Amino acid sequence: MLTETNLLAQIAADRRDGMTVAFANGCFDLLHVGHVRYLRGARAEGDRLVVAVNSDSSVRRLKGEGRPILSERARAELVAALACVNYVVVFDDPTVDRLLTLLKPDVHCKGTDYTEDTVPERETVRAYGGRVTIVGDPKDHSTGALLTRLAGSATE
Repeated sequence: MLTETNLLAQIAADRRDGMTVAFANGCFDLLHVGHVRYLRGARAEGDRLVVAVNSDSSVRRLKGEGRPILSERARAELVAALACVNYVVVFDDPTVDRLLTLLKPDVHCKGTDYTEDTVPERETVRAYGGRVTIVGDPKDHSTGALLTRLAGSATE
């Protein structure tokens, strides 16, 4: 896990070496196969993959009390352990617009629960000349569904 300052330095060095940068983001609470497929797809879009992981307070705002299941440090460490991921940063903003403007990745990757026209940050990415792409497999798995399934099996 890197600080934003260290991440900026790494990205600058990668760009000097002619590398392209892909960017993905999410909560990644209880890492599952959908996350892995999303991140593999994102990595295929660039030479380097930056993953922004929502902070604990950000996940609570998005998902409600009781979430996240794992701490931001644990989630960041799990994501960073994936071979397809080069850099991980934790963010607390309501959206990744600020990070996108700061890092200016070549491509912003979102999962298949979006279309290129519904990506919330699409105008931010287009404004600095980047592109948006949809990656991963169909959204037929989620952490929420997994938690519901686990809760059901706990009462059996």
